[in-house]
Amino acid sequence: MMPLDAQLMAVDAIARHLHGGGAALMPTDTLPALACSPPSAAQIWTLKQRPQDKPLILMAAEVSDLLDLTTDSARVDALPLVDRYWPGPLTLVLPAEGALTHHLNPGQDTLGMRIPACALTRSLLARSGPLATTSANRSGATPNCSAEQAAAAFPDLPLLGPLPWPQPSGLASTVLKWTSPGCWQMLRQGAVMVPDGSA
Repeated sequence: MMPLDAQLMAVDAIARHLHGGGAALMPTDTLPALACSPPSAAQIWTLKQRPQDKPLILMAAEVSDLLDLTTDSARVDALPLVDRYWPGPLTLVLPAEGALTHHLNPGQDTLGMRIPACALTRSLLARSGPLATTSANRSGATPNCSAEQAAAAFPDLPLLGPLPWPQPSGLASTVLKWTSPGCWQMLRQGAVMVPDGSA
């Protein structure tokens, strides 16, 4: 395995690498992430040995990058949660159609969306645009919680520098799915405890 320093790339270099179709490793507030541009997302399922029916998450730097993709009804219901929990460990699954959904959740009409509470990664997202993401571990394996562990799992991929990465919580994001006006379904209880009545 190459030395960790040899895998490091700064924000601008990683953004160029992602735009060129490559995948990369980056920190988030929950767990280290495996990321690529949405049109190149198919490689993530291969890299992770992940079942094709498990969708990826679209991460972005700005709320408008995400909520502009969904319906008016879902956007209205999402805004109070977004105002309270973004940036942060809450993933919202919202109605969405088009190329991004096709790349990240093939055959479905919803898209998981999140803005991470990690300044380094948001600086990358501001340069790269929204990215297809998932936790940086092989499917079914124990989640990796550090740059070193992520690099060991994916030794051929660059890491967003500099190190050390901010310490993640080690908990996956909470996932809420919008089902109809005023109604949410809890898909995964994670790092955020959403009060009853908020979802």
